[in-house]
Amino acid sequence: MNKEQAKIRIAKLRKYIDETRYKYHVLDDPAVTDADYDSLMRELVELEKQFPEFSDPNSPSQKVGGEPLKKFEKITHTTPMISLNDAFDETEMTEWYEKLLRLADDSVKKSGFYAEIKMDGLAVSLVYEKGILVYGATRGDGRTGEKVTKNLKTVRSIPLKLRQESRYYDYALKNRIEIRGEVYLPLTSFESLNNERKKKDEPVFANPRNAAAGSIRQLDPAIAASRNLDFVGYGLLGIGTKTHQEEHEIIKDLGLPTNKYNQFCPDLNSIFNLRAKWGKTRSKLDYQIDGIVININDEKLFAKLGIVGKSPRGAIAFKWPAEEVTTIIEDIQVQVGRTGTLTPVAHLRPVVVAGSTVSRATLHNADEIAKKDVRIGDTVVIRKAGDVIPEVVKSIKELRTGKEKIFKMPTKCPICGGKVEQKAGEVAYRCVNKKCFTVHRRQLEHFVSKAAFDIDGLGPKIVEQLLNEGIVKDAADFFKIKIGDLEPLERFAEKSSQNIIASLESHKVIPLERFIYALGIPLVGIETATDVAKKFHTLDALLKGKSEEFNSIYGVGDKVAAACRDYFSNADNRKLIAELLKNGVSVKNYHSPVVANKFAGQIFVVTGSLETMTRDDAHKKIVEFGGKIGGAVTKNTHFVVVGENPGSKLDKAKELKIKTLTEKQFLDMLK
Repeated sequence: MNKEQAKIRIAKLRKYIDETRYKYHVLDDPAVTDADYDSLMRELVELEKQFPEFSDPNSPSQKVGGEPLKKFEKITHTTPMISLNDAFDETEMTEWYEKLLRLADDSVKKSGFYAEIKMDGLAVSLVYEKGILVYGATRGDGRTGEKVTKNLKTVRSIPLKLRQESRYYDYALKNRIEIRGEVYLPLTSFESLNNERKKKDEPVFANPRNAAAGSIRQLDPAIAASRNLDFVGYGLLGIGTKTHQEEHEIIKDLGLPTNKYNQFCPDLNSIFNLRAKWGKTRSKLDYQIDGIVININDEKLFAKLGIVGKSPRGAIAFKWPAEEVTTIIEDIQVQVGRTGTLTPVAHLRPVVVAGSTVSRATLHNADEIAKKDVRIGDTVVIRKAGDVIPEVVKSIKELRTGKEKIFKMPTKCPICGGKVEQKAGEVAYRCVNKKCFTVHRRQLEHFVSKAAFDIDGLGPKIVEQLLNEGIVKDAADFFKIKIGDLEPLERFAEKSSQNIIASLESHKVIPLERFIYALGIPLVGIETATDVAKKFHTLDALLKGKSEEFNSIYGVGDKVAAACRDYFSNADNRKLIAELLKNGVSVKNYHSPVVANKFAGQIFVVTGSLETMTRDDAHKKIVEFGGKIGGAVTKNTHFVVVGENPGSKLDKAKELKIKTLTEKQFLDMLK
């Protein structure tokens, strides 16, 4: 890799790791597993060592965690909650050990190591003053966490008061004690929780870590209380100790649990033997573990060795490699990114890998597919890698039946139908229509907007993300989304994916005029859509509409009539409508909202925030009374209803001498 390639790769790694770190540590809804994240971080660290000219103090390799969410009170940790470097095999552990020997040979041998079972949960800090739990916080970015005290108090194994019988209780009454550890969900509790959710027809959790982290970071403590969470301590501040093993003994003596399988290891071989033992038997535990944490046991030596970057020299996480599983590629489809790059994605027979259900895996590009000789119908090995979605490692050719299909990159863009090109010397295929992604994204944003299908949670960034991930290609795909499609994605906390699915389900029934508006027909706003609906009354009649019928719509000009006629006669558009109906969308026949003609012929504009109703409610009332809604104040406007903090529309009304109404005056008109 030359210098320029390294520069580009480092920039991309930093950006992606920051995004992944934010998802993992702040939103607690990881896009990748720990193993995938670890692999990316290791690559970044190695590249920064190899090319020091690209060093940056703001690189994710120099810090811990991500920004805390704003919905909880922030708390600054008195001592940063640091993270550890990782080792994945005996060679890497030996290198770490030999480095320690070079720094403090005899002291390391005398100290030995204390090995802890590495629980897969949410790191928290518990602060006790005068023996009482005063607050609990998440790790957050390592320096600043979130106060989640009420939720932590619901965890049965966390005492509200330290054990009075402890030999350190008198000391704790006079000093501030901080205990750090992991909140986790036992596997038996996880299974029971998911069984209950299935009975209630609620989405199940992907893995125990997500369920535990999501529970602690809920605003309602009752949710945490209902989930049978547990806690295990591994760090102690406020009481001086000689060894790390002693920290665990004191934590236990104070009345908090520690892992009973933690043990002292005198040398490297004993560490290897311990990891090998748990590698064979960890499946028998009632909780998930992803490795063993190895600490220099002597506390003074640990402090003397110091910290490099984000991690202490005297401790390391000795992890197991990522999980790999096999499944079948049922199809290969292409997603289009914001720059027009086409990426082939394998649609898999759903399979659980590294604790979550996977139904998609990246194939990167056409060259990668050819190199791995991957075909539709192949049995393949997949694993979690550096991408948001897993990757295909290889195909198992011995299991082919002869019915597998070779995949070819499309010659036309699957989004806009534009030309696809591959420049000489590049592996990427790109759509050359520069407006392709932006235009299509905006169309989908319009489709789910408030005046159209009104889907909560599907803002511009989420719509763009769904496009980038290939989950949504057209409007009909919104109604195919499953909970498993959303859970692995960034920005999706425990509730957000459930809320989006619920909103999609509850908004499948839509009035004809809003359905027409949602389609995004050129020149057709909500008023014109209402005029078209009023003309045809039913979707069936609209689809059968003739040219003269569109031309005869009252208040619709020739250009708008032509746009409507062209849209509904287009085969692709009709196919989209058919797909929407197939996916459960139900279009209600047009029903005039007018209950009185009091405002007939009058145009209203509403500006500012109303006290007794939303602006949308005010619009509905105006229409019910036969009036029309104006988007802007013009000389044709009859009334401007003014709420709090009105915008420039009020100034325009004064300039044109249009009559303004207070909210009370408007309500009086409705009586």
